[in-house]
Amino acid sequence: MTFQTHALRAAALLTLGSALMPAHATNGYFPHGFGLKAKGMGGVAVALTHDAFAGVNNPASAAYAGNRWDIGGEVFMPTRNASVGGSPVVESAKDAFLIPEFGYNVGLSDKLGVGITVYGNGGMNTQYPPFPDNSNLFGGQGKLGVNLMQLIVAPTVAYKVTDNHTFGVSPLLVYQQFEAYGLQAFGPALNPNAGKDSSTGLGVRLGYMGKLGEKMTVGASYSPKINMSRFDKYATLFAENGDFDIPENYALGVAFQVTPAVLVAMDYSRINYSDVKSIGNSIMDAEPGFGWKNVNVFKLGVQWQMNSQWTLRAGVNKGTNPVTENEAFFNVLAPGVIKTHITFGGTYAKSANEELSFAVWHGKSNSVSNAAALTPMGAMPVSLGMKQNGFGLQYSRKF
Repeated sequence: MTFQTHALRAAALLTLGSALMPAHATNGYFPHGFGLKAKGMGGVAVALTHDAFAGVNNPASAAYAGNRWDIGGEVFMPTRNASVGGSPVVESAKDAFLIPEFGYNVGLSDKLGVGITVYGNGGMNTQYPPFPDNSNLFGGQGKLGVNLMQLIVAPTVAYKVTDNHTFGVSPLLVYQQFEAYGLQAFGPALNPNAGKDSSTGLGVRLGYMGKLGEKMTVGASYSPKINMSRFDKYATLFAENGDFDIPENYALGVAFQVTPAVLVAMDYSRINYSDVKSIGNSIMDAEPGFGWKNVNVFKLGVQWQMNSQWTLRAGVNKGTNPVTENEAFFNVLAPGVIKTHITFGGTYAKSANEELSFAVWHGKSNSVSNAAALTPMGAMPVSLGMKQNGFGLQYSRKF
């Protein structure tokens, strides 16, 4: 197969996958995993080569993925609710999202692999309906909510420096979009009809994968903070005149082949939300933010090769909550408080070159409340909560 054919296939699949990703909140506003195989296994992926999602999981895995493409979609179903100042509990009207993802990989030699991954982050997508008098939870008018969507395209190159040690790199081409409504109570400086605004940025993800004997593999990935251009329409809402960068994040992983049929893997990841002022600053700061803390996430998964056609997976994802009680008010707009996910999935190998994978997961209900939360209108009772379910399918083709 010629390079031109590879390029044409990648371009066609990229077009399919490049619709702006709807928001989804799990580990803060990062998903609990990328690719349906990882999602069915608690999100574990750093020391594994599940599929062609090297650009987001671990760029080094592109050297092992071979020639394949993976395209999938998930239905993400979050339930969000909130109460402010003793109001009745209001539930967000947006509770189902279709989220596509795509990966493509080619092994150019025994040592060199290249690919491309298209994926999304997000987690700030709420729409609280108004009360009968048309006021909303924040004292504004009409529906209240925000929508943050991020699309990331990650071309990837990985090279085996030895038979057992591989390094990879993925430039990250980022486009994000934001919209807020119903915030009239924040004052005339914030245009309540600002509408959608967008920004762009360029980042990088670095990866390493090492095989320590026949049964153990280790991996690591790192992405420094991505400097995004500003949301000019929301310069008075976010810190640094509308700057909303993507936080630094890194992950470490280990996988162990317990038996020929059973594999156990674990990842640890950290997302440094507090280093981005628009995310980490308090609502009461001169340059306000959501007051999020850094998040630590532990992922544990098991994979069982049941027979030549069926592989089953299960996992748990346990993270810390970025939202503190004092910052409950502003986080009504972005209640990313989920701490625990339980997951299950599997793959059916239709043939040597075709796979169909599925995953289902449940994010256990969690809430944050404060009888005297900080707000621009003074201390008042605030509560917010979230739970979620999701499922997805992924088709994979080897060539």
